[in-house]
Amino acid sequence: MKEKIWIMNHYATNMYFNEGGRHYWFAENLIKQGYEPTIFCANTRHNSNDVIELNGELYSIDNKDSIPFVFVKTPEYKGNGRSRILNMVSFYKNLFPVAKRYAEEYGKPDVILASSVHPLTLVAGIKIAKIFGVPCICEVRDLWPESIVAYGSLRRESLIAKILYQGEKWIYKKANSVIMTWEGGSQYIADQGWDKQIDSNKVEHISNGVIIDSFDKHSKENQIVDLDLDDKSYKNLVYAGSIRKVNNLGLLLDAAKLIQQTDQQIRFLIYGSGDEKEMLENRCEEEGINNVIFKSRVDKKIVPSILKRSYANILHNSSTSLDKYGQSQNKFFEYLAAGRCVIQTYTTGYSVLEKYNCGVSAVKQNPEEVAKTILKACRDDKEVELMGENARIAAQDFDFENLTNKLIRIIENV
Repeated sequence: MKEKIWIMNHYATNMYFNEGGRHYWFAENLIKQGYEPTIFCANTRHNSNDVIELNGELYSIDNKDSIPFVFVKTPEYKGNGRSRILNMVSFYKNLFPVAKRYAEEYGKPDVILASSVHPLTLVAGIKIAKIFGVPCICEVRDLWPESIVAYGSLRRESLIAKILYQGEKWIYKKANSVIMTWEGGSQYIADQGWDKQIDSNKVEHISNGVIIDSFDKHSKENQIVDLDLDDKSYKNLVYAGSIRKVNNLGLLLDAAKLIQQTDQQIRFLIYGSGDEKEMLENRCEEEGINNVIFKSRVDKKIVPSILKRSYANILHNSSTSLDKYGQSQNKFFEYLAAGRCVIQTYTTGYSVLEKYNCGVSAVKQNPEEVAKTILKACRDDKEVELMGENARIAAQDFDFENLTNKLIRIIENV
């Protein structure tokens, strides 16, 4: 049994404050099964002014629900510019002395789980594991640079992209095991032409997920009065998430505009905030799109009760070339736990909706196809109800207790 597990995640600071999240829930379940996880993260919190004060030290330690968090010194930053890159590099550099000192006091790890978003954490994990003579599992939750290329922020042929791709391949080759949150991880490696250099047998899949007991508890204890949501004379379709350019909610408005010409009973309730909200609200008023209601952002603990009270829930974001490898958005698994039909405005490979018959997907992400898919789904109340029941069944497979058992199998076999 590999008892001591070091989890390295630059942005797990959010999990400390939120008392939840992927590695927080892994750690909770690992402790229940006799393991000793420790989470290493930055002392700065992403997209926030919150900072863990270190009082001049290189790191500090605090426990949350018996989970030790090691906060590594990093400079404060705002936005996604040079200061954020400096923050990433500092986390990478400071992990080495922090790991050395922590091991001297508490003992070296039996295995390291290094998790992206950015690849420097994975590089550090591999190198620190080599120093201690232990295996390193690299967990890829965001494909760098593929995701940047897919969203058009970086040219595939550029020198920077080529360097990043070579670094990515190095990580996959050096890691003892690779966990990807998309089911099509091996396909991605094959598509890059790396399958002859990287053993596909060491590529594993553990998606994101949900803690169903916690979800159900919040749905009962944290409710809001919402007359629109509870008005059953409408078929209320709920979108919960950010309202920013990357989310492309303008397309959803285009589809809503088409739908109101055919079915006055279907209505969209949008819960969230973002820099495009005011613009989209103005557009609804100017164009007479009266089947869309923008709600304010709600506390995360209130979201379960909202999702459970909808007719169906809308999974929408900008479709990219990455969709072929599957999906693993955090909110998708909350949608499943809500026990409601999921209407997805795009199609993915390795479709959970198809596997469990728990929702429908638009073949192409354009207003006409999205509108057609929604109208077809809302035509049969019994089928929508059945798909909702199937969604709840699917959620059981993505409960973090089950996902942690997958992780333990990988840890023990690495």
